[in-house]
Amino acid sequence: MPEFRIRRIFDDLLPIDRETIAQVQSLLRAKFPGIREDDVTHLAEKLRNPMKYRFRTFLYVSDDSRGRLNGFAVLSHEPDLRFWFLDYIATESGTGSQGIGGALYTRLREETAESDSCGLFFECAPDDPDGVLDKTVLKNNISRLRFYERFGARPLDNNGYRTQINPGPNELPFLVYDDLDRPKPLRRAEVQPIVRAILERKYAHWCTPAYVTTVVESFKDDPVLIRPPRYIRNPKDEIPIARSPQPCIALVVNDQHDIYHIRERGYVEAPVRIRAILREIERSGLFEQIEPREYADSHIRAVHDGALVDYLKVACGSVAPGKSVYPYVFPIRNQTRPPKELSVLAGYYCIDNFTPINRNAFPAAKRAVDCVLTAADEILRGRRLAYALVRPPGHHAEHRSFGGFCYFANAAVAAHYFSRHGRVALLDVDYHHGNGQENIFYERDDVLTISLHGDPAFAYPYFSGFADERGAGRGLGFNINYPLTEQLDAADYRKTLTEALNEIRRFAPSFLIVALGLDPAKGDPTGTWSFTANDFELNGRMISDLRLPTLVVQEGGYRTRTLGVNARSFFQGLATGQGAADPKSQATHSNGKRDRREIKE
Repeated sequence: MPEFRIRRIFDDLLPIDRETIAQVQSLLRAKFPGIREDDVTHLAEKLRNPMKYRFRTFLYVSDDSRGRLNGFAVLSHEPDLRFWFLDYIATESGTGSQGIGGALYTRLREETAESDSCGLFFECAPDDPDGVLDKTVLKNNISRLRFYERFGARPLDNNGYRTQINPGPNELPFLVYDDLDRPKPLRRAEVQPIVRAILERKYAHWCTPAYVTTVVESFKDDPVLIRPPRYIRNPKDEIPIARSPQPCIALVVNDQHDIYHIRERGYVEAPVRIRAILREIERSGLFEQIEPREYADSHIRAVHDGALVDYLKVACGSVAPGKSVYPYVFPIRNQTRPPKELSVLAGYYCIDNFTPINRNAFPAAKRAVDCVLTAADEILRGRRLAYALVRPPGHHAEHRSFGGFCYFANAAVAAHYFSRHGRVALLDVDYHHGNGQENIFYERDDVLTISLHGDPAFAYPYFSGFADERGAGRGLGFNINYPLTEQLDAADYRKTLTEALNEIRRFAPSFLIVALGLDPAKGDPTGTWSFTANDFELNGRMISDLRLPTLVVQEGGYRTRTLGVNARSFFQGLATGQGAADPKSQATHSNGKRDRREIKE
């Protein structure tokens, strides 16, 4: 069987997803000749706007490494009645279709089983020799029902679901039920409103109210009868069906981070940070590691002054191996007349006296940018989650300055990269203010920058991160700071995080970037808060409710004893957003601009 991947399509915001939806629509027309054209053309809108159609629509696709579709499944979810309905499942001929079909059905069973539902329903053409005149059609129908019996799914028995609407051969479908390994019997009180919802919402153009009532009232048994197995005596003895891989997070690790190692006492931004995180998150089973690719310097220069980039490249290359140069003279006057000496010039570009220039700072920082862009491209290729595990960090690097252990604004580079395809929200949850992205996007309205951090009255970088810094020009209202108290309860933090997430929902971005700082943790040497692993998981769950393609970029976090556990907990929470969930929590997407009248005075 050829290699394939199965992924969920949430919407048509990404170019790759728009193309995949177009392929699904073509296959729908080819495989289901009698399908209503509205069901095909409105597929993307159903994904974006579930409440309009009174069902939440889920689309799972199977494609190859080149993005070519080889199968799909369309499901509807009704959370109030607690049931799922499989609208369509199909595979391309000649693509190992049986294995792909089995993997698709296995995947959707796994995901629907995690929800609070009474089961999965779908229609299947009958296998009754007296009702199907065409023997080839009958053979295909038997094969299909045999396939579903392998999973324990069988037709509901002794009901009028196949009651004819028009005279002629009765080839109306069975209503098939898969209990998703649910041990409880199916009650009549559950089934009757489900049948009514299916007929009224999906077949209103055919079914009269009187017909619907007749069919609903035909379900008289309690519990509802399910046809005994006809083809598979013991599904457990069947050959195992190919299982699709679970949704995973693309992980891109800076493979050159450890060349940048400041061995001086008290310098906490050390290579052990990456090893501590990597050791724990690999145990979660959530990640697939991707090799970083190389990108042009132009992506850095798109957000940083070229003179800064040139200086770092030349200055770092001029320092002797094993040596570091620290800024020690800072311009207050005559900033337009920079000195020529590279060591003195460090203070011209740096905002503090503890971020050094050394031989490996530039290549390590450049490689961090490569990793972030590699992860961004994974999102553009259809991933929902990607994580750039990098050092040195980046969120303190401004348009024309570096500092705070940061040389290039990694998250800002990715935000600008994404902005070609749609609006971007950049959420910084590091303990320290994300002054870099604030400075870079301060006058732009296509990137919303939000930072939750310790108040600059006591926390680095001290001179930025105030609540009244809201952007300028076109960017007015698109920069939001939440300076927080020195001693902060995690529950109070989540109240502020809720407010920040609501701002993101109003902005309606196509992409989310999370600048992940783990320095709000208890005992971190650079912070004053006391978050636990459970707090990081809860924060991840809250962010996951945005249901956005999300790139996480590693920033701070320096207590190596708990770094890994806290990172793993955050991603376990974040990954919950890729499964079935209440549609009321879905972010609404629009092309509208943020209303400046909403800016809080």
